[in-house]
Amino acid sequence: MLVKTFCAAVNGMEVTTVTVEVSITRGVLFHLTGLADGAVKESHDRIAAALLNNGYKFPVADITANLAPADLKKEGSSFDLPLAIAILAANEKMSHDRLAQYMLVGELSLDGTLQPVKGILPIAIKARAEKFRGIIVPKANEHEAAVVDTLEVYGMKNILEVIDFLNGTATAEPCVVDTRKEFYEHQYAFDLDFSDVRGQENVKRALEVAAAGGHNLIMIGPPGSGKSMMAKRLPSILPPLSLSESLETTQIHSIAGKLRRDTGLITQRPFRSPHHTISEVALVGGGMNPMPGEITLAHNGVLFCDELPEFNKHTLEVLRQPLEDRLITISRAKYTVTYPCSFMFVASMNPCPCGYFGDPTHHCVCTPGQIQKYLSKISGPLMDRIDIQCEIAPLPFKDISNATPGEPSASIRERVIRARAIQTERFRDCHGIHCNAQMTERMIHEFAEPDEASVSLLRNAMERLKLSARAYNRILKVARSIADLDGSGQVQAQHIAEAIGYRNLDRGDWAER
Repeated sequence: MLVKTFCAAVNGMEVTTVTVEVSITRGVLFHLTGLADGAVKESHDRIAAALLNNGYKFPVADITANLAPADLKKEGSSFDLPLAIAILAANEKMSHDRLAQYMLVGELSLDGTLQPVKGILPIAIKARAEKFRGIIVPKANEHEAAVVDTLEVYGMKNILEVIDFLNGTATAEPCVVDTRKEFYEHQYAFDLDFSDVRGQENVKRALEVAAAGGHNLIMIGPPGSGKSMMAKRLPSILPPLSLSESLETTQIHSIAGKLRRDTGLITQRPFRSPHHTISEVALVGGGMNPMPGEITLAHNGVLFCDELPEFNKHTLEVLRQPLEDRLITISRAKYTVTYPCSFMFVASMNPCPCGYFGDPTHHCVCTPGQIQKYLSKISGPLMDRIDIQCEIAPLPFKDISNATPGEPSASIRERVIRARAIQTERFRDCHGIHCNAQMTERMIHEFAEPDEASVSLLRNAMERLKLSARAYNRILKVARSIADLDGSGQVQAQHIAEAIGYRNLDRGDWAER
């Protein structure tokens, strides 16, 4: 007898419906076809044990199971459940009348318990797109899948519950999640707040400007000056995720297996902080079985690299193309996948190997050559993609001992949201452009053209401060964001002046000061 069940395969960000075809004839062999990996091939043993431990015998017959389309690679253990149900139905141990109505996903334990699997959310979205009535998933995954509306989501604990439900001998209530309520309830529940930061008003201003325009930023200062502390609070002043951004971000984390089991939607912008020993594959994604890297997990959020010069130089260089294109295509012999990676790049570093260059309270023991060599670990093309370069001075005692809290994140965030609203209106007809940091050169001339006084100021700054030519467009982008924070339609001299102050590392004499 031939029976079909349905599941899905996730490859990169793409989800493909997979038809599980099982045919049973006289014989004693088990054949699994359809480009299955090791985990899928091992399903035979898990299914046999699960059925035996729940009162069913694995058929002693010639069983051919095909996962169609046969030329698409199938990975993971999520095919256990649809294979087991198809084998039982083909052996006439259960009804097959309702199998075409549901997509089945889940890994089987040897006792028949359904274990959670990765990528449930994109699979549920695919099930809705393919007009399935519902999807049956492990109980631990039901909250994640129920984010998808107009789709019946049934979370099951074990295979017996699935059999009884498909036979019609037991009923089950679909899991329902109020997506909008959950989304808006947790949007602003931040554990870290800028009110904890004493002093450092110039740095907080730089972070506000970066958040307003989506600019990449690097902070340079001695150890203990608060670089990491402030970077970790950056998500609390960014504009909230839209519902579509939240859904996209949640899909990425679902595919990577990074979602907590009680999480329906990710409602806050991601903040990823990889260690400096990270490999290129872990940073950008890929591997034997393609998985999203840190830059994709930071999509719609922040990628923070602490102690930037300590990262492997070749690893840092792979960031150049993703920072420009906001997506990464990974091509290997057996696959090609594309992941989105639109994120704010935030980095911190010491000004020199000993960390105390420019610190008035500590003596720096580094020579100008050592400082220059240390800074050269970050290439010019990578630095070219960082709009704001901010120096941080050590915090004086009066600021450390000040009991008055700083400005809260909520107040800063309101100004950032107003500035972003201006940009949304400005770029409403520009496909793929959402903030000032993404402006092309043509858009810079259209939306950030400086007036005569500003041009004179720029010329003097580039000559006197020995600013590089690549700093010109960066200054105009940042000045446009400062003007938006001020509610000004025109980029003015004071906006240019502040933006020039954020190009410290471009100064030709920085290491000799």
